[in-house]
Order: sequence, then C-alpha cells, then structure tokens
Amino acid sequence: MADNTAAPAPEIATLGELRASGHVHRTVKEELRENLLARLRAGEETLPGIVGFENTVGPAVERSVLAGHDFVLLGERGQGKTRLMRTLTGLLDEWTPVLAFSDLNEHPYAPVTVGSRRLVEELGDAAPISWKHRSTRYTEKLATPDTSVGDLIGDVDPTKLAQGLSLGDPETVHYGLLPRANRGIFGINELPDLAERIQVGLFNVLEERDIQIRGYNLQLPLDMLVIASANPEDYTNRGRIITPLKDRFGAEIRTHYPLDLDHEIALLEQEAELHAAVPDHVIRVIARFVSELRGSTAIDQRSGVSARFAVAAAEAVAAAALRRAALTGEQDAVARIGDLPGVLGTLRGKLEFEMGEEGREDEVLSHLLRLATAAVFRERLRGLDLAGFAAVFEDGRTVETGAIVPARDLLSQFGSVPGLAAVLRGLQVEEDTVTPGQAAAAVEFVLEGMYLTRRLSKDSVDGTTIYGS
Repeated sequence: MADNTAAPAPEIATLGELRASGHVHRTVKEELRENLLARLRAGEETLPGIVGFENTVGPAVERSVLAGHDFVLLGERGQGKTRLMRTLTGLLDEWTPVLAFSDLNEHPYAPVTVGSRRLVEELGDAAPISWKHRSTRYTEKLATPDTSVGDLIGDVDPTKLAQGLSLGDPETVHYGLLPRANRGIFGINELPDLAERIQVGLFNVLEERDIQIRGYNLQLPLDMLVIASANPEDYTNRGRIITPLKDRFGAEIRTHYPLDLDHEIALLEQEAELHAAVPDHVIRVIARFVSELRGSTAIDQRSGVSARFAVAAAEAVAAAALRRAALTGEQDAVARIGDLPGVLGTLRGKLEFEMGEEGREDEVLSHLLRLATAAVFRERLRGLDLAGFAAVFEDGRTVETGAIVPARDLLSQFGSVPGLAAVLRGLQVEEDTVTPGQAAAAVEFVLEGMYLTRRLSKDSVDGTTIYGS
C-alpha cells in the first residue's frame, strides 16, 4: 500500500523538537473525523476508487467515521469490502510521530507500555521519535478457525523469560497483530469464521480499548479503528458473530454489487489488467452478462457473483486476442465477441449453481451470454441499416471467423460493406484511426447480433464459426 506520491517525512527527531513544533496529538478517530470533514467541505472525493457506493454505502461509512464507530461491512463476495477498508487509510494524517523502537507505534506524548514510559522518563525531551506514513498504518487479518488468541491479542514470550525476566512482568508479553495495529486501522476479514472463544477476546478491545493476556493486568489504551467484514451466509450458517461482539460494533453496513450497468463497466475498467485492446461493446457485453448472472434463478444468489468474475472475463478475452495475434502475426491484438464463449469454461469455478442445474451449467452460461450480447447489439446498433451486411450472404455465401482467424482474413470476406462506417460510429470507434482489428471486432459483433435477431444462421465447430443466410 505504498504511496508513491508521499511528501517526505518531517525532519523532527526528538520529543523536544516535536513539542517545539506545536504538534497536537489526535487519536486515530479524531484524525479520521477531521480529515473526512475537510474533504467533505472541499467537495473532494472521500473514498477514491470505490465505484457504485456514492449514494448508498459511502454515506453510511462516512457517518460511522464521523461518529467514531467501529463497524462491520456485511455483503456477498466480491463487493469491494476489503478494498473499502483499505481505502480508509487515505483519511489518516499523511505522517504521524511514533516513539522510536516502539512495538505498538505509541505516540510520543502518550506512551502506554512500560518500556516506552520508562524511555520517556529517562530521556525526557531527548527521547527519539520516528515518523510513520499512513500507508503503513493499516493491518489486516483474515479470520480463520485456527486463529489463536496469541495470533490476535498476544501471548507470553518464552525467549524473554529465558533472558531472566519474571513471569508476570509485562515486558515478557509478545503482542499479537491487533495491539501492533495501535494508532492505525485494523481490518478483520470474514469475522464469522473466527472461533467464538476468540471473538470473546475482542470484547475489551472494542469497548474498554484495552487488552488482557493470560491474566496479565495490562492497561493498554489502544487507539485504533476496527472494521470487520462478513458474508451474510457465513453470518447465519457457517459461522456467526456472537451477539455481545455485534453489540460492541457501532454500525453494520450492508454492501452491494453495482446497481447499474455504467457502474459495473467503470469498476471493470478500473480493476482489469488488459494486455490487449478490448472494445467498448465487448466490455459492455461482459458487464451485462454479469448482470444477467446476478438475476438468474439458475445461479445461487446467496453466494453471489463476484465483481472478480467480470474482471477475469475481460482479462481472459484480452488474452485470447493476444494469443490470436501471436499465432497469426497480427500487429494489433483486439478482442472480439467470439472470444467470449471460449473463456466461459475457465470461469465456471467462480459461480455456484442451484442444485437443479447440475449438468446444464454450460447451457445456462451460453444462454445468458446470448441475452447480454443481443441487449448490447440493440442498444448500440438499433435502427442502423444493415442491408449491406445481409447482401454479403446472398447466393448462399458464408463468412468464416474464429479464435485464430486474423482480422484481415475476416475483413477480406466482405470487401467494401455499405454501412460499416455507421456501425463503427455506433460502437464508438474513431473512423480516422480505426485498425483492421477494430474493424474486424465490429464486423463480428454485427454478424453475431444478426444471428441473435434471426437474420443469419450460425454453425460453430472446434473454434471455427460459420455465418450464413
């Protein structure tokens, strides 16, 4: 989570210099509140990179931060819960001072461990400090059934006992992840998977803001924001958040998948790493296909259809275009609508089908892909005169395309087609800079759309597709 645009850390190196600078100590929640208010007043984006939550989840998160509440994000897989938790670090101060050599990132004005208090007492204003960037003030733990209290809270360190310290000395404690996240944000993913006896260990952290380790009477006032994520199914079946722990969180915020196609497309374009060109109409088909999946009774909607499905589909069709270019020597690798059916098989593992659909998985996916393609075809090319394309198939002629048919071979079967310029405009392709790959992608989309609207026939065998009248 490094910030490549970070300003350099302040040069202040001692407690005395810090006091002389006029630095004011703020708790984590005060930092978050005041920095969030500053962004809201300035009209700046508060959760950059979070798409589709502007009027729903975003305001709920902002209210929780302003109230100083720890909170739970509840939603199906792939809804951006972890991304949202990590994004909140951007609301922290860019640099914050910590006592040098402190395991718990203690503020120089408010040391909490025995060793740090002793250091400040002995050295006074000469106590050394260092600076911590906000990108390092986020700690994340995936809750698993085998997580122990020692992992999360801490335990006795036998090596310190072996060095002569007595059992019961606070300095024999080896702190777990949670106290080491002091003065930052601590995120727990999939909280219901945490064993109930371990969840009990979080009570004091969330309410009294201190920790207890094997009977040690440690009064460590931890300063942090705690956020947890949970899946609704896990929440009630595979595991649960015990009631006293739920009561200690200030808010439970329900996340969701993108509510409209434009948000789905924006999210896809933001997250996908594409190594070849994927035209706008192909991206829109993928986004609409995911929408169809989320509305299908054949898909187990309790499991959900992750945003990662759309991202993986876009990356896979880009890879298919890259492979075609390598095999055929094409200069520009451009994905085509015909690349999508070939990648669906590799994406099936991201979906859970209803019990009654066993054996029909491929049929379901193919049907929903046809619905999505037809919808985008009507949306983009409705009302265009496609007679020039239909004329190509007079006298029983056919057109062959496929996974390794290069763009020029596909285009050569058409020659000059009246109406192609209008199609390119409809698909938002710049006519002045159109490449053979882009033209072939547009032509193949028209052929598929004409097939889906019953104006052409289609046969597909071993990666080769033949369109005819």
